[in-house]
Amino acid sequence: MKVTTGQHPAGIVIVPKDEDIYMFTPIQYPADKVEQGTITTHFDFHAMDDRLVKLDILGHDDPTALRMLQDLTGIDPTTIPLDDPETRKIYSSPEPLLTGIDPTTIPLDDPETRKIYSSPEPLHVDLSALECTVGTLGVPEFGTSFVQKVLEQTRPTTMEELVRISGLTHGTDVWLNNAEPLVVNGIAKLKEVLCTRDDIMNYLIVHGMDASLSFKIMERVRKGKGLTDEMEDAMKAGKIPAWFIDSCKKIKYMFPRGHAVAYTMMGFRIAYFKVHHPLEFY
Repeated sequence: MKVTTGQHPAGIVIVPKDEDIYMFTPIQYPADKVEQGTITTHFDFHAMDDRLVKLDILGHDDPTALRMLQDLTGIDPTTIPLDDPETRKIYSSPEPLLTGIDPTTIPLDDPETRKIYSSPEPLHVDLSALECTVGTLGVPEFGTSFVQKVLEQTRPTTMEELVRISGLTHGTDVWLNNAEPLVVNGIAKLKEVLCTRDDIMNYLIVHGMDASLSFKIMERVRKGKGLTDEMEDAMKAGKIPAWFIDSCKKIKYMFPRGHAVAYTMMGFRIAYFKVHHPLEFY
């Protein structure tokens, strides 16, 4: 029977005490690694989702990193202010990380620095080769080259904008070839474009559309199913902008706003240590 070797990161299937998992699905060991003790369902969960409950309990590095930083600094991450201005700046500029140090004044033949290299030659660093113009390298969710480019194109200054960028960069066909040209060309603002699935329903309701229909449109679009003719006609009748309707048609997957908020908060707390406690961060 078995044809798969992978597994979901952590979809936990709940079986009632008086039932057995074999009533619903065969089980298997991912990649045939019996010794690891990880058991997965053989059937895709959608084959069981009208009978069993699944909880998505995903493992993440962020809580582990924050615990380590707390042990190193004594700072409880939950007390970190989420409106810290210096931390917020690194999402649009590396300036807070360079306070007190002018990179152009660093002596490139410093003998102590040179000792850490195996070569006796002076260390030559071309600072102009560092093309990144934001300070989020190493910050979870905001450190990849893709997200850094989005930060450079939008230069966010508020937590709300960071949450929206998190949604844009976790979705599929949400930023690239969709929201990006709208923002870059001034057709729509960052605060207007579709970033998370909630944005669709809220936008439509605020613009006078029926709440139930707005919800159904959101559910179709977030799964990448686009719009039915009836939905598109209703949106046009409700005077929804053409760019909004076109955007809905392109989306393949959308992030929930709650996820975007949680990820952004965790990343911001780690970024706080990068700005204010660099030794412990690095």
